[in-house]
Amino acid sequence: MDDRLLVALDIDGTILEVDGSIPQATHDQVDRLRAEGHEVMLATGRSVADTMPIHDRLGLDSRFVVSANGATVQERSDLTGTYIRKWVQTFDPSDVLVRLHDGLPGARYAVESPEGVFLFSGRFPDGAFESRGEHVEFDELLGRLAQRLVVVAPDRTTEEFASAIESVGLHHVSYSVGWTSWLDIAPEGVDKGSALERVRAALDIPRSRVVAIGDGRNDIEMLRWASEEGIGVAMNEAPQEVIDAANRLAGPFDEDGLGGALAMLGGSRVAR
Repeated sequence: MDDRLLVALDIDGTILEVDGSIPQATHDQVDRLRAEGHEVMLATGRSVADTMPIHDRLGLDSRFVVSANGATVQERSDLTGTYIRKWVQTFDPSDVLVRLHDGLPGARYAVESPEGVFLFSGRFPDGAFESRGEHVEFDELLGRLAQRLVVVAPDRTTEEFASAIESVGLHHVSYSVGWTSWLDIAPEGVDKGSALERVRAALDIPRSRVVAIGDGRNDIEMLRWASEEGIGVAMNEAPQEVIDAANRLAGPFDEDGLGGALAMLGGSRVAR
């Protein structure tokens, strides 16, 4: 068994400031942990295209990178140093799309293909997919394999949105409601925690040596997984159900909450 720590970090609300910057304390602690030989990696709901710039900004060279809430895991090539898709989990979202279309009038939908290309129907807030996808009619989203389905209902509160989702009844899929009326739907049993378990097994790192840090509802399974035998850290500003899934709580983000949580880890060099 490997005695390194496996440290998995969420991006938005965990690593990144609202303005997109990364606190210096986070850079310093990530650099220290990597210098000690620990495996520091990203586990995010972002697409691969939106994950890798943050990976590069942190100077990471982890063997694996988890994107799309666990639906895609990339592996670094020992020959070239580039990342290729190792595991991609897909499903047919057609039934879910039809149910939601009937139960959530006015919602907008985006389907992420196994290759990471978005097809979207309706106007998304802030032009979320316009620069990296194709606008299509709703019916063109049906009958396609996807690694993720994104649903947004900007005219509803988070509570109204969650209630509507529950009333529709989503079966045989995994899903999480975001900070706003934003829903990520993945293949059944696929989440950040399930992806990280595959990563951990491939790296042969003990469960007791895993650490996961996040702030969103899509981090709940990851935090539960880490907390079972290792360390699951919720960011201070996380919703209560996210905090309940963790066994540690970070300090406030604007007081270097992530940097402080990382400072408690490691402390001795390990063999690689």
